[in-house]
Amino acid sequence: MEITAAVLRTADGPYRLERVTLDEPAEGEIVVRIVGAGLCHTDQLPRALGMVPIVTGHEGAGVVEAVGPSVERVAVGDHVVCSYDSCGTCAACGRGEPWNCETFLMRNLTGRDVNWATRMHGADGEEIASRWFAQSSLATHALVPERNVVVVDPSLSLELLGPLGCGLLTGAGSVLEALSVRAGERLVVFGAGAVGLAAVMAAAAVGADRIVAVDVQPRRLTLASELGATDTVPGGGDSLGTDLLGVLGGLADVSFDTTGVPVVIQAALGVLRPGGRCGLVGIQHGDLTLDPGALIGKTVTGILEGNSDPHVVIPRLIGLWQDGKFPIERLVQTFPLAAINEAEEASLSGEVIKPVLLPG
Repeated sequence: MEITAAVLRTADGPYRLERVTLDEPAEGEIVVRIVGAGLCHTDQLPRALGMVPIVTGHEGAGVVEAVGPSVERVAVGDHVVCSYDSCGTCAACGRGEPWNCETFLMRNLTGRDVNWATRMHGADGEEIASRWFAQSSLATHALVPERNVVVVDPSLSLELLGPLGCGLLTGAGSVLEALSVRAGERLVVFGAGAVGLAAVMAAAAVGADRIVAVDVQPRRLTLASELGATDTVPGGGDSLGTDLLGVLGGLADVSFDTTGVPVVIQAALGVLRPGGRCGLVGIQHGDLTLDPGALIGKTVTGILEGNSDPHVVIPRLIGLWQDGKFPIERLVQTFPLAAINEAEEASLSGEVIKPVLLPG
């Protein structure tokens, strides 16, 4: 079928809207008409690695328009949120840990399938990578494995739900699943972007006693306070550790870093009590050097996709949203797909927390 997609053709160039050809769904695949697709910082990775031409986007939500052979769980007309892909058959998937799937990197971070195939071609027949997180949802339609989607209530706003597939799943899932933050605990969140703010909201929802948000942008700290942070601390200064201890009146039970900045990770470890838990997401920017006693009595966890099964956690987050405890709408600003370059710039500058592209 012919569709319109935002194609990235050069690592340092703009996205261009093009008419491209998408293959028919194969075994276990579905075609989703995209209603809204979040833009995530991970969508910058193909630029950094020169993975072009490619259609990015991995926070899509839409309506199923066609199904391939052997599709059993999804039907035409279903409303779905697209998330990350996993094989469903390896040892990790068998343990209920799809984020640790043995083929996760190939399935999600190459733009191609496990056989290095793509399912999209340009006007001249050239291959365009079209399986970014097995969806490439910055387009009017996406070809997605059935396993990749979560069916949702058709009465819900698909324009808001796409970011649940990755960014919000990562932040909230890290708090709810990977770090198991409990009522009464004290949490420090480093970075108040979409992932960090999702963590703040999730921590408030489970009754964390103190939730401290750290960021260099005052506007984000204000929003964090409105979304459940009990305290905020400006980042970037030499006194960050002291400032945090002063605000907390002691040490934290849990810390969560979304920045990947080594000096910030050091602060995230330094603020923890003995027995405390630290979670790290994102790509680390440079080497991390720790003092000899930095890890004594503490647990550090590298987290992928919140260590969350989308089929379990996305419905939970929708339930929290419906109860007014996870206000996704406070993070989202919509843009037409034609304005994708403006949306990308707004995201990178911090002007917008979570841009959502609307192909319609």
